[in-house]
Amino acid sequence: MISRELAIALRDAGLVWRPESGDRFQLDLPGDVEPEVEADVFTVSDMTIEAHRYPTGTILGFNGTTEWALDSVSLGDAVWLPREDQLRELLRSTFRTLRRLDDAFEVEIELGDEHKRFEHPDVAEAYGLALLELVSRSR
Repeated sequence: MISRELAIALRDAGLVWRPESGDRFQLDLPGDVEPEVEADVFTVSDMTIEAHRYPTGTILGFNGTTEWALDSVSLGDAVWLPREDQLRELLRSTFRTLRRLDDAFEVEIELGDEHKRFEHPDVAEAYGLALLELVSRSR
C-alpha cells in the first residue's frame, strides 16, 4: 500500500478516483475527526462502505458498521490508496519494466522519447512515484 503522503500528492496532481469494491482509502478531514481516525484505512465494499454516485458527486456511505458515528463522506474528503496492480494499470502504455534491485524496486516508464526510472524499497511506492510523474506531466 502506498503512503498517505504519496496518495495525497497523486490526488493533488489530478489523479481521479472512481471508487470500486475493494478500493482502500483514508479520511482527509483535518480538524473534524481525531488523528487516529484519519490513520484508519477503510475498504469500499458493497456491504459496509458503498460508493453512491449522484449528479452532484460521489458519496462514500458507511452502512452502520463503523465504531464511530459517520454516515457518509464526500469523495473529496477521502484519500484513495491505490493497490500495486491499480498503479501499474494506470501507467498504461508508458510502463516498461519492473526490476528487483539489491535493496529496492525500480519501475521504468517511457514518456515520449525519455525513459524515467523510479526506485523505492516498496514496490507500490515505486509504481506510485512513476504515476505521479505521468499525472503531473499530463496536466
